[in-house]
Amino acid sequence: MSGSRPQSIATRKGDDGTTSLLYGQRVPKDHPQIEAVGTLDELNVAIGAAKAARAPGTDAAPLEAIQRDLIALMGEVSCAEADAARHAASKFARLSEADLARLDAAVAALEAKGLRFDGWATPGANPYSAALEVARTTARRCERRLAALPAAGRHLRPLIGQYVNRASDLLWLMAREAENS
Repeated sequence: MSGSRPQSIATRKGDDGTTSLLYGQRVPKDHPQIEAVGTLDELNVAIGAAKAARAPGTDAAPLEAIQRDLIALMGEVSCAEADAARHAASKFARLSEADLARLDAAVAALEAKGLRFDGWATPGANPYSAALEVARTTARRCERRLAALPAAGRHLRPLIGQYVNRASDLLWLMAREAENS
């Protein structure tokens, strides 16, 4: 052992109120892209909490697939507009039309079950449905953060907003199903 200290997560680079986008560009921590990436991260955590709260025997695969997709989304959203082509040409995972189609199919499958709901939902029927509602409302906030990016100079593929919108719809339906289980 050479006596070197292990690398610390505390780089101290952000002590001045800035952080880095994917390829190193420094921006304020309240930059709209950082807000959007942070909300995607929060959504990932909320889905993880829902996954942990699910009833025994409830399939975690749909939630895990969304979590994997969110990692890809965070990468794409976290690069500067000038680096979008670089990201597109990289080996980083990217969201695809097939990912959106997977969510559409899951929405259709839940709707085909004839879930009943009248008016606004009142979350809290059980821990799993409540956790799904937290994830859903986080997804809606994420949509709002993503919608604000063009005004800040970051234009994303339409697929990204469509995906988050559909994920929110799916989480809502999953919460209704969990309430009725």
